[in-house]
Amino acid sequence: MSRPYDANSIAVLEGLEAVRKRPGMYVGSTDRRGLHHLVWEVVDNAVDEHLAGHASRVIVRLRADGGVEVTDDGRGIPVERHAKERKPAVEVVLTKLHAGGKFDQQAYAVSGGLHGVGVSVVNALSSRTEVEVTRDGERHAIAFAKGRRVEALAKVGRGKRSGTTVRFWPDAEIFDAVDLDAELVASRLRETALLTPGLRIDLSDERDGQSHTFRFTRGLEDFVAELMGGDEALLAKPVRISAEEVVDGRALACDLAVSWAAGASDERTRSYVNIIRTADGGAHEEGFRKAFTGTLNRWGQANKAFRKGDPSLTGEDLREGLRAVISVKMPDPQFEGQTKGKLGSAIMRSFLERAANEALTEWLDQNPTAGRRIVRKAQVAAKAREAARHARDLTRRKGLLDQTSAGLPGKLADCSSRTPSESELYIVEGDSAGGSSKLARDRHTQAILPLRGKVLNVERAQLQKVLANAEIQNLIRAIGTGIGDDFDYARLRYHRIILMADADVDGGHITTLLLTFFYRLMPKLVDGGHLFLAQPPLWQLRKGDTVRYAMTDRERDALLRTVFKGAGNVEPQRFKGLGEMDATQLWETTMDPAKRTLLRVSVDDAARSEEVFSLLMGESAADRREWIERNARHVDVVDA
Repeated sequence: MSRPYDANSIAVLEGLEAVRKRPGMYVGSTDRRGLHHLVWEVVDNAVDEHLAGHASRVIVRLRADGGVEVTDDGRGIPVERHAKERKPAVEVVLTKLHAGGKFDQQAYAVSGGLHGVGVSVVNALSSRTEVEVTRDGERHAIAFAKGRRVEALAKVGRGKRSGTTVRFWPDAEIFDAVDLDAELVASRLRETALLTPGLRIDLSDERDGQSHTFRFTRGLEDFVAELMGGDEALLAKPVRISAEEVVDGRALACDLAVSWAAGASDERTRSYVNIIRTADGGAHEEGFRKAFTGTLNRWGQANKAFRKGDPSLTGEDLREGLRAVISVKMPDPQFEGQTKGKLGSAIMRSFLERAANEALTEWLDQNPTAGRRIVRKAQVAAKAREAARHARDLTRRKGLLDQTSAGLPGKLADCSSRTPSESELYIVEGDSAGGSSKLARDRHTQAILPLRGKVLNVERAQLQKVLANAEIQNLIRAIGTGIGDDFDYARLRYHRIILMADADVDGGHITTLLLTFFYRLMPKLVDGGHLFLAQPPLWQLRKGDTVRYAMTDRERDALLRTVFKGAGNVEPQRFKGLGEMDATQLWETTMDPAKRTLLRVSVDDAARSEEVFSLLMGESAADRREWIERNARHVDVVDA
C-alpha cells in the first residue's frame, strides 16, 4: 500500500543538500563534463580577480592524490563576520547558494561566476574542500566535507601578499570517474590566458610531472593565430573590432578578431562572455554573423566586387574558412542554464551587430583589396555549395536520399521489428564478421550491415564523390534519414546504430572513418545519442567449463591471477578479429543487451571536435605528423 500524498510527502533540502541530490542541475552532468566544470568554476573566480584589476597570476595544480588546487594573488575572499549570516564571509560563500560579490557592479564590474553558486557547488560536490585566504598580513584556513564545515576558520600564520587558495577533491560518490584530463584542463587554461592578455596562468600536473605556463601579450590576435594552425591566412592581419557602449544603464563591451584560412572550408569560431566560453553560441554570435553577412554583401555590391547577376553571399559562404574570436563583457548576462553554454541576452545581439557593422564598414573602406579577397573566397564557396546542391538533387532523383523510393541495400540483414525505439543496426567490418553477427543476432531487434573495406574519408572528398560511393550509399539507405540539410528524424529506422570493428589498427581506422561520416553528414544522430561503439573482447580464457573474456591484456593478466589462479594449463585465445569469434561467443560478449558493453558517442566540446576531425582526417599531413610526434609519448601500446 502506497503512502498518501500529503504535506509530509514534501521534502525540503537544506543548504547544499539540493546540489548533492541533483548535481546535474548545477554542473550539467556527473560525467567527465560535469567533473571538469568544477575546475572551471574555481579558475573563473580567480580570473575574475584579474578582470577586476587585483590579480596578475593564477596557479593550478592537479595533485597526485586526485585533488585540484587553484591559487590567485588577488584580494582574498573576505574573512570578517557576515552581519546577516553571523558567520565568516568565506564560510557563507562556500556553503550558501546565491552568495557572492557578483550580484551588483561594485566589487566586480564583470565576472565569469555570475550566479553565486559556483564555488559553493564545488564544495557540495567534493569529498573535501580546503580554503586558505591571505588578507591584511594574516593567513586564514577553513575546511569542509561534502559541503559541511568540518574545520572552523582559524588564523594559521602570516603572509606578505594577499590571495586565495581553493583546494578540493571531487566526490567519487557523485561523479562517474574523478580522473581529470590534463590535456583538457591545459586547453581551457590556454584559452583563458589568450582572452586575458597579461595574466599569467601556471599549470602543474603532479601525476606525471608535466607543467605549462600560459601568458600572451597580443590577446585575440594570438588566439586567431592558434585557430589558424598551419593554414595560410587570407589576411595579413586579423580584422580587429573593439567597442564600448552604455545601453539602458548597462556597460557593454566587445572585442573581436577575425580572419580566414585561405585554403580551408571549416569554420572555427570561439565566443565568450566575461571570459566564460559559450560553446553553444547565442546572442553575441548571432549579432556578429548578421552584421558580417549584411555588411560584406552591401560593401561588395557598392564596390563592384560582384559581377552582374551574381547572387548575394549567404552567411554559410562567408563563414567558410572563418577563424574568429568573439569576446564580450557585460553585467548580469542571461545564460541558458548554470553551465553558461548559450548567451540569451538580446541586448548584446543588437549592440554587437551595430558595433560590427560600423567597424567592418570602416575596415573595408580602408582595405579594399583585402575586402575583395574575402568576397572572392566566399564566391568560390558559394559555387561549391551550389554544385553540392545539384549533386544532392541528382542523387535524390535517383532515390538515395528519399527512403520511400530508395529501397534497402542488398547486404542489409534487417530486423523484423518496425519499431525504431527497440531496433538496432550493427555496422560491421567485412563479410566474415557479417556472417558471424547475422547468426548471433536477435533477429527481432538487431539488423546487420556488413561493409566492404574502408569507407571513403568524407573529410577530404567532395559531396558528389561521397554520394557516389557504394558503401556510403548503403549506409544512407539503411539508416533512412537522409544527410545534411535533407536529414529527417522521422525516417530514422534504428535508435541505436552500433559500430562493430576489429580491435586492431585497421579496425580503429575504419571506426574513425565511420565516425567522420556520421559527424559530418549526420551530426544529429550523434547529438541525439544514437551512435555507439561495440566493445568486443581481445581474449577468451578457458579451463574446463570455466570461461572468461578480457577486454585488454591487463584484464587477462588479472583473470589469470584471480579466477584461474592455480588452475594449471589455461587455454588463452586471442581474437585477432570479429571473424574469429563464433556466433555464440559474439552474442555472449558483444551483442547480448544483458551482458554487452556499449560506448555512446557524444560531443562534449563541438569546437574541439571540429579541430580534431579537421586535423586528423583533413588534408594537412604536416600538421598531422606534428600532432602525432607531440602526443606519441602518451601511447602505451602500438598494435603492429
